[in-house]
Amino acid sequence: MAAPECDPIRVRVAAVLVLDGHFVLVRHRKDGNSYHLLPGGGVEAGETLEAALVREVAEETGLDISVSRLLFINHSVDPRGGRHLLNLTFLATVTGGEITLRPLDPRVEAVELVARATIPDLDLRPPIGGALAEAFDEGFSRGARYLGSLWVEEPAPQSGPTLKGT
Repeated sequence: MAAPECDPIRVRVAAVLVLDGHFVLVRHRKDGNSYHLLPGGGVEAGETLEAALVREVAEETGLDISVSRLLFINHSVDPRGGRHLLNLTFLATVTGGEITLRPLDPRVEAVELVARATIPDLDLRPPIGGALAEAFDEGFSRGARYLGSLWVEEPAPQSGPTLKGT
């Protein structure tokens, strides 16, 4: 049986940044739902993976980085078709800047420093919390790992209170 037709594969890069022993994460809000992502985003046409990652991290967090090496590869494929993401997660180092209170990306609610112990319990997209905590515990000493297909079903949008009688 053929897979449902979907949009072209979108390449997303993300940075694992550890600052003062905590992970740098961005909290996104979409359709009233809040969740966490590693800072990063889509690669634009003609842009290198490294350039995209440096740009996206600066836009979302205000931090300047140096990209070290690839940590994780995974796909997020919507089983109904429509979306197919190739996620490339890199280890990176903060080289300057300051965490911003006003990210350039309007979907980012906040930039947060998150303790390692909290990572496996977060709604992290894609759901790589376990692999991320394990890599941290191993001092990021392993080579790149393929984590497979990790699709997260989006919850129904949360709606605000309704006014009766209007």
